[in-house]
Amino acid sequence: MFKHKSVLLNEAIESLNIKEDGFYVDCTLGGGGHSEEILKRLTTGHLYCFDQDDHAIAAATTRLQDISDHFTIINSNFVNIKTKLHELGVEKVDGVLYDLGVSSPQFDEESRGFSYRFDGPLDMRMNQHQSLSAYDVVNNYSYSDLVRILYKYGDEKFAKSIARHIEQERAKKPIQTTFELVEIVKQAIPARARRTGGHPAKRTFQAIRIEVNDELNVFEKSLNDALSMLNIGGRVSVITFQSLEDKIAKYTFNEITSMPEIPKNIAVIPDNMQPRFKKVTRKPITATEAELQENYRSHSAKLRVVERVKEDEKE
Repeated sequence: MFKHKSVLLNEAIESLNIKEDGFYVDCTLGGGGHSEEILKRLTTGHLYCFDQDDHAIAAATTRLQDISDHFTIINSNFVNIKTKLHELGVEKVDGVLYDLGVSSPQFDEESRGFSYRFDGPLDMRMNQHQSLSAYDVVNNYSYSDLVRILYKYGDEKFAKSIARHIEQERAKKPIQTTFELVEIVKQAIPARARRTGGHPAKRTFQAIRIEVNDELNVFEKSLNDALSMLNIGGRVSVITFQSLEDKIAKYTFNEITSMPEIPKNIAVIPDNMQPRFKKVTRKPITATEAELQENYRSHSAKLRVVERVKEDEKE
């Protein structure tokens, strides 16, 4: 059973300002929690959902069918949002939601290999049909590439030591399981550091997962495509769970809502220099105390929202 408790559920749905006849996109269908609430608010509108996890799609399909048939599930990475929607004849939408990161069922299923808490194969693929897995990264990447991704995607200060220990252990035999990797990481990190800052393998697992799924590049491209498809008054809402994702959302939203540099002799700012978007959230929305007590995984969640207020300038 694919059970996932949606984080910031009410806040995310309210942030979309849903119209009953609008077109909406849930880029991260998962268990269907956010999609269910969007679908309940639609009458003549339609919801398009992206996911590439077979188990999530099966579970969410059953859940959404109990509400209405005003939805389409697209079995694809959300990096393809513009292409896939155009194939369905959809050029513009009224809202797009991203709930980034790994879902609870993916983390909790040992065979998916996402978690350092369970012993399972080194997998970490969100798309179970893609070829690159955590096994390939750990066993085939060069020392320098391992150091690069551990620094870049995990902010791991012991990246060189961990990469060296991985290199030494895989020379003896392939590293096949999550617990094998956890033990290698523990050996590579000084004892004092292992006793502080949470689980010693957390940053390593995050870095490898991001590399396997190309998460940051995928999100940045998809986000820019989603923004380009918004109708006037349409919104993009993004829930992030780690700083690298949040940095992309924050930078992108700052860039598209900021005024250009205005010459000092201009008293009235012309319309063509006004930003095309406005921030709905000046600061990110975070979980309430009640939600934090009910769902620990909401502790790092941040919701940022932006709205289109004018069309792009025609060239």
